[in-house]
Amino acid sequence: EQPELTQQELLQQFGSMPVARIRNFSIIAHVDHGKSTLADRILEITGAIARNAGQHQVLDSLQVERERGITVKAQTASIFHRHNGQLYLLNLIDTPGHVDFSNEVSRSLAACDGVVLLVDACHGVQAQTVANYHLAKQRNLAVVPVLNKIDIKHANPEQVCQDMKLLFGIDPAQVLRVSAKLGTGVAQVLERIIEVIPPPQVQRETDFRALIFDSWFDKYRGALNLIYVLNGKLEQNQDIQSLATKKSYPVKSISVLRPAEAEVPSLSAGQVGLIACNMRNSKESIVGDTIHHKNQATTAAGTYKPQQPLVFAGVFPSDQSKHVALRSAIDKMILNDSAVTVKVDSSPALGQGWRLGFLGLLHMEVFCQRLEQEHGAEPIITAPSVTYRLVLSNPKLIRQQGRDTMDISNAALFPEPHSIKEYYEPLVMGTIITPTDYVGQIIGLCVERRGLQQSSVNIDETRMLMKYVLPLSEIILDFHDRLKSMSSGYASFSYEDHGYHLSHLVRLDIHLNGKPVEELCRIVHVSKATGVARQMVLKLKDLIPKQMVQIAIQACVGSKVLARETIKAYRKDVTAKLYGGDVTRRMKLLKQQAEGKKKMRMFANIRVPHETFINVLKR
Repeated sequence: EQPELTQQELLQQFGSMPVARIRNFSIIAHVDHGKSTLADRILEITGAIARNAGQHQVLDSLQVERERGITVKAQTASIFHRHNGQLYLLNLIDTPGHVDFSNEVSRSLAACDGVVLLVDACHGVQAQTVANYHLAKQRNLAVVPVLNKIDIKHANPEQVCQDMKLLFGIDPAQVLRVSAKLGTGVAQVLERIIEVIPPPQVQRETDFRALIFDSWFDKYRGALNLIYVLNGKLEQNQDIQSLATKKSYPVKSISVLRPAEAEVPSLSAGQVGLIACNMRNSKESIVGDTIHHKNQATTAAGTYKPQQPLVFAGVFPSDQSKHVALRSAIDKMILNDSAVTVKVDSSPALGQGWRLGFLGLLHMEVFCQRLEQEHGAEPIITAPSVTYRLVLSNPKLIRQQGRDTMDISNAALFPEPHSIKEYYEPLVMGTIITPTDYVGQIIGLCVERRGLQQSSVNIDETRMLMKYVLPLSEIILDFHDRLKSMSSGYASFSYEDHGYHLSHLVRLDIHLNGKPVEELCRIVHVSKATGVARQMVLKLKDLIPKQMVQIAIQACVGSKVLARETIKAYRKDVTAKLYGGDVTRRMKLLKQQAEGKKKMRMFANIRVPHETFINVLKR
């Protein structure tokens, strides 16, 4: 046994570590199968953090992540481990498990040579496990299968091993059984990682070239880039250049994350490290970009296609004086989250704002929660919507657009039906894994949401895997919540984009006393129009305050009224002064009042308070 090295000596060894003794791996799993806890144990065994360092799930650093118990941002840690008397450098990259963050996962895998596939021994294989496994397989990464939570009484490891054999063809004898919470079996995981996962395929002799696979913003040092060095070596004070933007920067500091930052003099091929150079804004740090020494020709290191946002929501300041503060908060948040897209948007009811594109609902919620917590902003978020594609037939519109298709996500811009030839809406391919007891209800839910079943397979006696093609607009509001509550939380759902398909859409308008209200119109599918219309008028009847005139709330498609509610007017008691006398006197006073109300109605402006719009448009 060689004596334990101090932190200082370890960092000196860091630079001279041969490629053959480096392992880059990440842990992939479904939400809540214990990735971050396993990462904690690995860090403890290798001495990167002290035992019981107070905070659990060391790699979940955002407040949102702690509150919700989920991982949002991929995190990295470089650790040293002694195996057969040799010191190895392991780069562990923690990944999120939730379907919305699959781009963080694919990004982390770009810098890995292998993965630890973690499966919960109680819940078994779930939808996101399958999706992440295929992501790893596409990149031909070595897979180390691990069963977690075997310490729980009702764990069923034998059954889960059979599932893994059936779905992934993994030999049950290969599966390691651990309990990350208690730390049993974690040392074997480290040994298996070193034996199974190959060292990185890199050259150290050639010119420096590296892949940026993550970046975030520090308000004192600018954009920080997490890089994976593919060729050569990088030292402090050298000049680097980006392949995409062609800008060059001096390297101010190089550090490794052992979760806490530790400065090192240089990085060599195969290593993962954090560089700070004078990048002023994150537009310059493009994830998936290649960096190289200044004025050297080089080729792109990796193709990384940014994910297309699926869900759009309007974000508006609670009043226009907060516009600038909210803008800077959104800008700062986008530095840390390159997947969000931003367009300026304005609404007659809510004023100037932005239309943000997200990867999914959880992504949107987390983003808005971070806006509130980390930047103290108070945004109004409108209900999420998707982008529809229209094929136009009106030559005038085609000339204006410059082409005959039009992508539209704001219902107010929806053209007249006679100038549209075809409507297309985005679909997704959803994978649902559920216990067989709930299959009936779930099929019912999917059919109600206009889903088409593609296939269904029995994984084992108790569970089924179903594939559905669903319209994105139907699942973005509350599909996931409904699915979870129907199946007592056992069903899991993940989806990927499935392109645009022909559909029939209409624009649903809300009229108040015959005047259309632009802010409240929305695009719906023909089959859903009546149901949505009824819901909206009932909601508005509760939200619009009573006024001096009667208000007719109508939901129309074109000129056809689908639903109507009436808010009665305030009325003064005009007959209070009568005492006895003939009934005609009473009728006369009431008739006068009715005429007055009618006259008033002709030119009355209906005042719809700001709060009403917010409550209707909010989710």
